[in-house]
Amino acid sequence: MPYNMIVLAKQVPDTKNITGEAMTANGTVNRSALPAIFNPEDLNALEMALSVKERHGGHVTVITMGPPPAAEILRESLMRGADAAILVSDRRFAAADTLATAYALGCAINKIGPYHIIFCGRQAIDGDTAQIGPQVAGKLNIPQITYVEEIRELHGNAITARRNIEGGYEIIQTRLPALLTVVATANEPRPPAAKRLLQYKKARTATEIRRAMQGADAEKEIERLADRGLLIREWSVEDILADEGSCGIAGSATRVMKIQSVVLTAGSHRNVPATRDGIVSLIQELIEDHAIG
Repeated sequence: MPYNMIVLAKQVPDTKNITGEAMTANGTVNRSALPAIFNPEDLNALEMALSVKERHGGHVTVITMGPPPAAEILRESLMRGADAAILVSDRRFAAADTLATAYALGCAINKIGPYHIIFCGRQAIDGDTAQIGPQVAGKLNIPQITYVEEIRELHGNAITARRNIEGGYEIIQTRLPALLTVVATANEPRPPAAKRLLQYKKARTATEIRRAMQGADAEKEIERLADRGLLIREWSVEDILADEGSCGIAGSATRVMKIQSVVLTAGSHRNVPATRDGIVSLIQELIEDHAIG
């Protein structure tokens, strides 16, 4: 049985390269100072969807919500094997918390139409909340299996998956449609295929084309790419039939009350002999001070 699958992906700042310049004066991340990458666990989610497609047949659509440059990870998704890609982009989506993001993604998924499985990474490295997947499942009123490492069985409208839990694993079965969040240990994401890389490196959104060209030339290029299947779709608030008041900052329940910068300064120190007695003495002191233990 072929399956219609949707992968939720996010372009994130590469937090492995955090420096002093990557933080603003108010304590938030200066995203322009960091390279943007495909969220790592979303790549694991894409790989799992592509593996299902190879075994059972079907169709894989990747959705990302973000500014126009986020189209880069959609091109990468097509190069890796996705069949379609959609950029949900509108200034009114800006500053969304996880609740407003899940609402917009849910609206986009409903616009796509019937689906069997939604895949997404466990969490994004820029927020580390692990909330988007479960909240999207809640918005769509479908079952979810989180922390998935392996799909054990997929037959008809039933799926069985192994989920990673602290100290072990669980085997969960549910009916489709369902949402799965995927962990980094699930698989090794495939690299872009050479043939698809050459094909989809020219894929663009209409916004990207209009920023590079003007007037009639831009419209001709948009039409040309659409005819060749290389036009990445862009959806606005109106396109996904979303309530503007539920999007972006207007639809976000999260409010930042205070930001405090922590500055570490040097204090007193002492040398600990690199001997067994020295280490034992240090540990005993830390226990007595309730620093550990």
